[in-house]
Amino acid sequence: MPGPDAGAGLVLVDAARELLRDGSPYAQFALESGDQVHMHEGARFVALNLLKLCVGAESIRDLEEWIEETRILAKRLGRPFEQAHTTRMVPKRAGEIVGGGSLYWVIKGQISARQNLKAIRPFKDTAGIGRCHLVLTPKVIPVEPRPCRPFQGWRYLEAKDAPADLTREAAQGLAAMPEDMRRELAELGLL
Repeated sequence: MPGPDAGAGLVLVDAARELLRDGSPYAQFALESGDQVHMHEGARFVALNLLKLCVGAESIRDLEEWIEETRILAKRLGRPFEQAHTTRMVPKRAGEIVGGGSLYWVIKGQISARQNLKAIRPFKDTAGIGRCHLVLTPKVIPVEPRPCRPFQGWRYLEAKDAPADLTREAAQGLAAMPEDMRRELAELGLL
């Protein structure tokens, strides 16, 4: 559940809107429409993303099933569902991420999917340790697979370096392909 600073993500979005209105070169805000994110006309550059290992997931389907199980559990407990990933470090460049950036997931050594980031909410856990919730849209968007070495925590991922989203047809074709074959083909540069 969100900590005492649960509204921090909204504050960041409001701050980004203000910067954009004032013509600041640091303004980063996107208006989301369906599956696509469109940059506001006044923006001078695109949003920053995060890259994170999806520990324990064997495939995109595993990630989607985990999200669905979390949604069902929240419903069973009578709580509103909000998909959030908890991490220790709060991104210092949060204002460049919220409202247009995504969390790209590395699954089994490959950047495989992304989820749009809705908010970043810093909080302190019960032990008083600072953490943050990365609040995500529950929809998982497959991307062109790209090898990625393991790392700890998360990394920034510039938009120019981010893999493109797969088309619906390509995503369906990859989903039908056995996971091992898909990974092998991607490692060979054939996907």
